[in-house]
Amino acid sequence: MKKIVISTLAVLMACPAFANGVGESSWQLFGLDPYIGLRGGLAWTNLNYNFNGAKKSIQDLTFQGRAALGLEVCDRVRGEIEYSLSSKAKDNKDFNGIADVKVESNLQTLLFNMYWEMGDWQIVRPFLGLGAGVGFTDIKRVVPEVGSHTNDNVHFSAMGALGVTFDMEHFAVDLAARYNYVDVQSGLHNFGGDIGIRFMF
Repeated sequence: MKKIVISTLAVLMACPAFANGVGESSWQLFGLDPYIGLRGGLAWTNLNYNFNGAKKSIQDLTFQGRAALGLEVCDRVRGEIEYSLSSKAKDNKDFNGIADVKVESNLQTLLFNMYWEMGDWQIVRPFLGLGAGVGFTDIKRVVPEVGSHTNDNVHFSAMGALGVTFDMEHFAVDLAARYNYVDVQSGLHNFGGDIGIRFMF
């Protein structure tokens, strides 16, 4: 975790230097404008977990960090590859007579996202985002005086987002409400909000 934090801070400090050095022109890749995005926020995670013939909702508030590498197709459309990492979600429930069962889940996603910015405003524009990819889940169940069981797997994941972007030409600030679904157990649902910054090159 320490290496991830240090690497993220290094990228965060380096990106403005590259972006400010662009001047009036922009570096392009096959005619498309690349960018790096860093985002962070809070989310409410709900995992529908089945055990001992019962299904319970495992709920917790989690922190999330996201890093994206993308291309602006035009002034209003962009696509990106995004990696996200969440803090551990944990909750205790009773399952058909088995009391105080602790369930913990870790979630990482790798998604391909598309965003459409709406309106003709120069600086402030609302946007809609849709994405699909994979979710990497690590779910651990701890039964008191019995033991623990861990299940790691890769599942389909999808994302929807609504937000507003503040476009400052060489960088942009994004505020977004986001929903993530992962096809694990009876469904993992993630509702959250985040703030991010994109550096254009």
